[in-house]
Amino acid sequence: MKKNIAVVGCGHWGRNLVRNFAELGSLVAVCDPNDQLAQSYAEQYNVGNLSFAAILNSPAIEGVVLAVPAPLHASMAIEVMSAGKHAYVEKPLAMNRIEAEAMIVSAKENDVQLMVGHLLQYHPVFMAVRELVESGELGALSYIYSNRLSFGKVRSEEDVIWSFAPHDISMILSLTGQEPELVRTQSSSILQPNIADTATVHMEFKSALKAHVSVSWLHPYKEQKLVVVGKNAMAVFDDTKPWGEKLALYRHVVQATDGLPSLEKAEVEYLEVPQSEPLRNECQHFLDVIRENTAPLTDGDEGLSVLKVLSAASLSESKNEAVRLAIL
Repeated sequence: MKKNIAVVGCGHWGRNLVRNFAELGSLVAVCDPNDQLAQSYAEQYNVGNLSFAAILNSPAIEGVVLAVPAPLHASMAIEVMSAGKHAYVEKPLAMNRIEAEAMIVSAKENDVQLMVGHLLQYHPVFMAVRELVESGELGALSYIYSNRLSFGKVRSEEDVIWSFAPHDISMILSLTGQEPELVRTQSSSILQPNIADTATVHMEFKSALKAHVSVSWLHPYKEQKLVVVGKNAMAVFDDTKPWGEKLALYRHVVQATDGLPSLEKAEVEYLEVPQSEPLRNECQHFLDVIRENTAPLTDGDEGLSVLKVLSAASLSESKNEAVRLAIL
C-alpha cells in the first residue's frame, strides 16, 4: 500500500484515524498542535511529524485527514484542496451552509475529492439495513427514528445536536433519498446555559414519511439504535448488542378487523452480517477514492444535506418553532 496519507489532529478521535491508516499501510505523517503528542504517534508508527504547512507542500502526500475542531474544518480543508490534495473531514462538514458550499466549490476547482466522516454509513449493519430498504424487503417506509444516548462526554464548544446527531441524520437521509421539508427541535440545556444536553429533532418529508432523532449525553445508559418501519417489516439496528444481534427484523402484520386496524406480532429474526470495523471501512474507502479519483459515498453534497438539517434544527431550537429547509 502506498504511504500517501497525513492525519491532522491526533486527539480523542484522531488517534483512531492514525491507527487505522497506519494499519492499512498508508500513513506517512501526523500533525497536532501538541507536538509531544504528535511525536509519540510518529515514533509509534514510524512516520513523519510534520507541520500543517509542510504537509501542504509535500508532493508525497495525496490525502489529508482533518480531525480538528469543527470551526476549522472549512478553512483547513480549502487549504488542503487548494494544494491539490484530497480532503477527508470529520463531521460535521462545516459550521454553516456558506462554508460547506465553498468547500464543495474548492473540490471542483482543484479536481480533488472531498469526503466527510459520517462513520455509520460505513457500518456493515447499516449497509445491510440500506439493502433491505432498497430491495423493497421492508416495503414502503412510513417512519424512522434513531436514538444516540449516553452519559458523557460533555462538550462546551458544540451542543449535543451538532456533536451526536450528524451520524443519525446522515443515515436517515441515506435511507429516504431526500431531504426533509420541515424540521422541529425540542431540547433542554441542563448542565450549561444555551448548550443543549438533550434534544429531539423531528423531520417531515414530502413523501409523508416522518422521522426523529433523539440525542443526549446526560442519559443513564448507552443506547445507539436505529428503527426503520416499513409496510411489510421493521428493521432494528442496535449497535450496543453483540454482533449477531445487531440487526433484527420484525415481520409484524397490520390488518383490518371489523374495520379497525389490528397488529399481528411476529417473532424476531436476527440477520447475519459479515463483521468488520466501520472506521476501517471508512478509511479504506478514502484510499479507494484517491486511487480511483471517484466521488466518495459521503461527499460534500451529502455533508451539505446533513448540515442543512443541523442548521434547521438549531434555528428551530432558537425560534421554538418548526423550520422549512427551503428558507435556509
